Amino acid sequence: MITIDILVTQLSGLQRQDLERWIANQWIRPDDHNGDYVFREIDVARVRLIQELRDEMQVNEEALPIVLSLLDQLYDQRRRMRELCDALRRTAPEEVRQTLARHLADHMP
Repeated sequence: MITIDILVTQLSGLQRQDLERWIANQWIRPDDHNGDYVFREIDVARVRLIQELRDEMQVNEEALPIVLSLLDQLYDQRRRMRELCDALRRTAPEEVRQTLARHLADHMP
């Protein structure tokens, strides 16, 4: 975990006021440790994502909440699919898994 000061110095082009605004908008949710923000690895990855969307993909701040929400939904659905696949691998009989695999293969574009 790292502090806001370290994060700002480590990431090129990151301004403290931008980071504080992103926290206020709850686009990033660092932990609070004795009144100071502490960023986990996942928080740093999200900061990098927001920077990339803003700086490289030219997504303006009015559109960022929508883009972030859609990405969050996509990642959540991927996680759920992984959990479903894992559950099927652990619990479904081999015949069911093979039938599902054939069905999916037949319906892939």
